[in-house]
Amino acid sequence: MLFPPPLTRRHALFLDFDGTLADLAPQPDAVRLAPGLAQDLRTLHHVLGGALAIVTGRTLADMDRFLGTLDLPLACEHGAQLRLSTADGPAVPTLPLSALLHSLDGLAARHPGLLVERKSAGVALHYRQAPHLQQLCHDTMAQAVAELPGAELLAGKCVYEIKPAGAGKGRAIARLMQQPPFAGRVPLFVGDDVTDEDGFAAVQALGGTGLKVGAGETAARTRIPSPAAVRDWLHGAAQALTPDACEAAP
Repeated sequence: MLFPPPLTRRHALFLDFDGTLADLAPQPDAVRLAPGLAQDLRTLHHVLGGALAIVTGRTLADMDRFLGTLDLPLACEHGAQLRLSTADGPAVPTLPLSALLHSLDGLAARHPGLLVERKSAGVALHYRQAPHLQQLCHDTMAQAVAELPGAELLAGKCVYEIKPAGAGKGRAIARLMQQPPFAGRVPLFVGDDVTDEDGFAAVQALGGTGLKVGAGETAARTRIPSPAAVRDWLHGAAQALTPDACEAAP
C-alpha cells in the first residue's frame, strides 16, 4: 500500500519524532517543529480520547522543549522512559555510563565532527557530520556494549546508541496498549528508521498497521513518502475528525 489508511476515532496513534514528525537536521538541536503541527497534534489527541503518543529515541527533556505546552503521552529513549498518568518514570533499569561518557567525550574532542548525546538511560554517538568515521563509531560502541552487562547497541541514521536491553519501541507500544486510553483500540505506528521496526511489528501483531516513512526495507505494511507528507496526513485527519462548527451549533 502506497498511502496511509484513513485515521479514525477507533485508532490509537503512535508517532516517531525525528524523520517522521520533524525533518532530520544536521544536529539534533537544530530540529524545528513545523508551523501548525502542534495544533494538529492537540486536535488529534482530543478527538482520539487521549490515545496519541510520541514514541521516540529522544529524551523527555528534548520532547518538553519541542512540544512546549502540548502535553502528550511520551515513550522516550526507545521506551526506557514513559510519561503517562498510569505509567510514569523509568521503564527499565539505567546503565552505569560514567566511564563510557568520559571515553566518548575524549573521542569527540579528537574528532570534532562527532557528537555525544547524553540520555537518562543511555548514550548516543552521532556521526552525521563525519560519515567517514562510521566504522570507528561502530567499533567504539560495540566494544563498550561488550563491557556493559544489560546493554545493547542500536544503529540508526548516522548514529549508534547504547541503551538498556529491556527498552524498545515495540515493548513501549505494547505496554501502552494495555492501558487506557489506548486499550481496545486499533494501533497505528508511524516511523522512519530501523529503530522503528519493532514498533511496526508490535502494532501489526495487535491487528494494527505500521507506516514506514520514506524508502528502505521494512516490516510495515504501508508507506508514506516523507515527514512533510506525514504532517499533511495528520492535518487532513485533524480536519476530518473535528465536528463542523455549523453542525455542532444548536
